[in-house]
Amino acid sequence: MSAASPSTPATLALERAGVPFTPHVYEHHESATNFGEEAAAALGLREEQVFKTLVVSVDGDLAVAIVPVADRLDLKAIAAAVGGKKASLADPSLAERRTGYVVGGISPVGQKTRIRTVLDASASQHATIFVSGGRRGFDIELSPADLARVTDASTAPIARS
Repeated sequence: MSAASPSTPATLALERAGVPFTPHVYEHHESATNFGEEAAAALGLREEQVFKTLVVSVDGDLAVAIVPVADRLDLKAIAAAVGGKKASLADPSLAERRTGYVVGGISPVGQKTRIRTVLDASASQHATIFVSGGRRGFDIELSPADLARVTDASTAPIARS
């Protein structure tokens, strides 16, 4: 990790697990609300390679969905992927409390509470993908296989265009 990149629970968890990753810091603008799109534009990446982390409630239990920023989360697909019936986006304050991160900087790695995680199947089309590093303006690049391993994620087609 370079001296300029922040140390976050995500980077610490990756280092502890021996998972190689590349940190990418960019300038976050306070007016931005589409955090994944902002990251893709700032880092000069295709939106298909940058993934957002969404916390959802499936039949009352929380789950984490990791999908490309170019796509939307298919709520029926994430519910089915975790063996549930109905899914909705979790309340942002609950997502922040359970993950230990702020909205727009929720990383799938190093969350305060381990939450069942599903990575969209499209991730396997890329040698590396980008996810939040645990704060706004900071992404980490790693292989989809390493991300799935370190988060104990299952893989399923949970995104739709």
